[in-house]
Amino acid sequence: MSSPITPPSPFQYDLICIGSGPAGQRAAIQAAKIGKRVAVIEKKHVVGGACLETGTIPSKTFREAVMSFTGPHQHWGRSPEASNNRPTAEQLVTRVAEVIRIEGAVMNDQLRRNDVELLQGDAFFMDPHTLSVRTEHQVQTVSSANILIAVGTVPTPPPNIPIDGQHILDSDSIIHLAHLPRTMTVIGAGIIGIEYASMFGALGVEVTLVDSRIRPLEFLDGEIVDELIYQMRNHQVTFRLGETVEKLEIVNTPSRKVVIHLASGKRLVSGLALYSVGRTGATAALQLDKAGLTADTRGRLPVDAQFRTTVPHILAAGDVIGFPSLAATSSEQGRLAACYAFALEAEPMTSLFPVGIYAIPEISMVGATEEQLTLQKVPYEVGIARYREIARGTIMGDPNGMLKLLFHRNDHRLLGVHVIGTGATELIHIGQAILHTERGLEYFLTTVFNYPTLAECYKVAALDAYNKLCEI
Repeated sequence: MSSPITPPSPFQYDLICIGSGPAGQRAAIQAAKIGKRVAVIEKKHVVGGACLETGTIPSKTFREAVMSFTGPHQHWGRSPEASNNRPTAEQLVTRVAEVIRIEGAVMNDQLRRNDVELLQGDAFFMDPHTLSVRTEHQVQTVSSANILIAVGTVPTPPPNIPIDGQHILDSDSIIHLAHLPRTMTVIGAGIIGIEYASMFGALGVEVTLVDSRIRPLEFLDGEIVDELIYQMRNHQVTFRLGETVEKLEIVNTPSRKVVIHLASGKRLVSGLALYSVGRTGATAALQLDKAGLTADTRGRLPVDAQFRTTVPHILAAGDVIGFPSLAATSSEQGRLAACYAFALEAEPMTSLFPVGIYAIPEISMVGATEEQLTLQKVPYEVGIARYREIARGTIMGDPNGMLKLLFHRNDHRLLGVHVIGTGATELIHIGQAILHTERGLEYFLTTVFNYPTLAECYKVAALDAYNKLCEI
């Protein structure tokens, strides 16, 4: 008996991904690898989305450029005069453009090698299965059995404040800075605000960081945040916490300055203002209503555990669905969305993913914080290793770094890992692996680490916790 003939699909594609950032790119490649007809729509001239053009890659490259001029290792054997020379903005952003070009080519090649068709233009829905793709010269219509919305986010615009790209900037325009200011005000002490405030502070810019919250980065371990604030203050960053910005204006005094008016009556005068108060899902131009969808007030799309929207064949992944809004998690969400779209078996994404903050100093964490364990009434013990106790820390010239481990007091399982200092976002992965195995103190006490390395911090911190546990 012959097999039934599968009727031809009424759609041009099996999956269309709107957006070529981490979520869209990974979903497209996953679907292509199982033989599906896949297209990616990207409105920019380079693939990679905001992650590559204005977000993760540019900001981290900018940080590396700053560190190449200001990092501890740069002062070995240099005269004070040489160490005090500031780089120009052109020197800092030149490397950014080069990295974007190289990474864009790599991503484009990955799509090409997997037979993913790239459609360039602005996408908007015509109906739940049909999209219009518009460029300056033409409009084409495409259809797909499944559609993934992976458009990411854009900076939330300040009310009645123009982003002029010269004196008032957002996180997208800051990487095109023409001149380094002498003074700068950063509005918003979230991850982006903290990262850029620390970078410019390290360059010798007098930075004032304003936020309505009493404490920045509340999801981090409190001791780590205290150390971050201490180190940033040592780099001329002033914190104005619990303050709300009422308005910004540009004045000539005689050179052009930005005046920031606070609700408390204070006024801050700076050569430049960076507005980084949140991001909004980039869904406004998609005409979601024609697909039967509605975004929330911040442009985000609600999804279920399989990343499906209220229209089952339309999925969404990445920053456009909200927390955790990390490039790494967005990539995994995209892969899983493609698996679920085509009924492939896939384990759900783990909740034990690391968070990396590329400030100066670098921060990373995975697992629980002391504050969370205290609220949950989980008995725990703390082990701490400071870079100044580790030969590698002294060699690198970073005496201020710290690794903090949280162990369950009864069974000694590892519960949380928190790092601040050089290489924090790399060092965190050792702890992440052990968290997944549900092992802890004994592993670190009996494992041999290369010497001299920062990985030794795990042994030193474990010994610190062990000594405390032996006291009781």
